[in-house]
Amino acid sequence: MKKLCILIFLIIAFLTLAIPSKGADNNKEVDSMLVSAESFFKMMKERNYARIWLLLSHASQNSIIDDTYKNIMYHFKAKGKEVTYSKGEIRNNFITGGTIAQAYWDSYLTVFNPDMVLEYSKWEIGKVGKERAQINIIYRKAERPAVIQMYKEDNVWKVGLTETFRSPKR
Repeated sequence: MKKLCILIFLIIAFLTLAIPSKGADNNKEVDSMLVSAESFFKMMKERNYARIWLLLSHASQNSIIDDTYKNIMYHFKAKGKEVTYSKGEIRNNFITGGTIAQAYWDSYLTVFNPDMVLEYSKWEIGKVGKERAQINIIYRKAERPAVIQMYKEDNVWKVGLTETFRSPKR
């Protein structure tokens, strides 16, 4: 009887150690999500435009491409010139960190300081799901947190920049 109890105890102990807990998996997901978000803001600070692009959600990328294309069309037409850029060319420019990407992100960074998030804010985990999550960024002078929307795409957590900060279209 004593040997049977020891055997059952050992089997339970082995199974407990051998089967990873859901909590451990969830911690890895949260860590992965936080690393992606932090890397995004660090790449902004370093002005590493190609890496910024890789860390953006597909929806944010598409929104930025559409807005940039419309802006280019407007300026070309205002000068009486023919638009020479396609959305595909704009996408490739953002992928490589080209001149359009540099102009876009340099302009963005004139009104947003990544250190506000990296150095002067407290980060808290919000809702976490399989493919969507939130990070609450509480700036030291803010009354409410900025709720960063994160999306798991192609097995990588991406920052939903436009999903987070753009006001809904009417």
